[in-house]
Amino acid sequence: MQIVIMGQGYVGLPLAMAAVANGYTVTGYEPDEDRLLHLMNGKSYVEDVSSDVLAHVLDSGRYLPTRQSAALTDFDVAVITVPTPLKDRQPDLSYVRAAAETLAAHLKAGALVVLESTTHPGTTREVVVPILEKATGWTAGHDFHVGFSPERIDPGNRQWCLGATPKIVSGLTQACLNEVERFYTGIAGELVLAATLEEAELAKVFENTFRHVNIALVNELARLAHVLGVDVWRTLDLAGTKPFGFMQFQPGPGVGGHCLPVDPVYLSHHLRTAHGQPFRLVELAQDINESQPAYVVRRLQDTLNTRYHRGVYGARILALGLAYKSGTGDHRESPAAQVISLLESKGALVDCLDPHVAPAGVGDGPKVFGAHTEPPRPYADYDAVVLLTPHDEFDLQQIADQANYVLDTRGVMPVAPHTERL
Repeated sequence: MQIVIMGQGYVGLPLAMAAVANGYTVTGYEPDEDRLLHLMNGKSYVEDVSSDVLAHVLDSGRYLPTRQSAALTDFDVAVITVPTPLKDRQPDLSYVRAAAETLAAHLKAGALVVLESTTHPGTTREVVVPILEKATGWTAGHDFHVGFSPERIDPGNRQWCLGATPKIVSGLTQACLNEVERFYTGIAGELVLAATLEEAELAKVFENTFRHVNIALVNELARLAHVLGVDVWRTLDLAGTKPFGFMQFQPGPGVGGHCLPVDPVYLSHHLRTAHGQPFRLVELAQDINESQPAYVVRRLQDTLNTRYHRGVYGARILALGLAYKSGTGDHRESPAAQVISLLESKGALVDCLDPHVAPAGVGDGPKVFGAHTEPPRPYADYDAVVLLTPHDEFDLQQIADQANYVLDTRGVMPVAPHTERL
């Protein structure tokens, strides 16, 4: 079978590798020239795929990275794994539409097209299907097959990788579902069958909405606990001893990655614009989580003023961690970047230390010392250290011993007179 995977990012590239391992021949469509050159040279830019694995798959002759649409001709299965970002704070489906239009020009009778990109319920049926039907004059579910199977990639998670994580699959018709199930068997973990496309689409955005809302809850709890003079981290640990009816979430500097800052917006925006129904809890959670970086800066500023009698302006500050979570270099929508930007806007002199983030990938902003576990100057030379992402490479005890002041936004630092938890 000839497989096409549209987009070779953090979802598409691991899927391509898994499909080749399952015996398929795969064309990885990647329009970005930089990424394409990396792929062709066997250099992976996705943490979950090593360069050794990529080189081995290239050598097998069953993986072709390309940006030429002509290479998509005669595919049996095509999977769309393109980004679904926000543009001007509204859902942007332009990449999904472009991928569907490109595939439509090469669609053959009996082929299967699956959307994996996270989006609002109705996208597969109301956006992808009409594009394919209009270009071909055929009927989806009769002349060709369509499905939706949401990605569940967690960058850097070695336990719950693609092959171990249960995967939801759905189809436009029962015949479509059968084809989707046949393709993913052996590639993904346990398959979970949804009755409709919309059920599967809603399940995906709700998974991330659930986390988004609960993180907002503990972020606001952290603010209120500070007002009350209560240690929120100890409070959460106490509540976490309940063996039923409670799931423990942790506060932090905000939410990051593609999923949490973006996916719930797809759901709430669609409900409001298409059905006139607000999803009030999501919108409130968005407000809380988006304001969390500013709260972190305010806490840092207040402590410097009251405890150390100095302002943020001109202060030398070390930010530990730029990625949105520990153990990965993924800094998409990272709240750490927002904290750093706000500090710089107030005149702080910020260095950022992150052993997983390459400075070249960050662009304009703070001085980023990537691939290092020690800062460019002693910890004691900084007026403040703010721990934003607790990578394992950081020696937290050393930081606690040597730094003048540490604001710990993750509740992991050793207790010391000059360390403060969010």
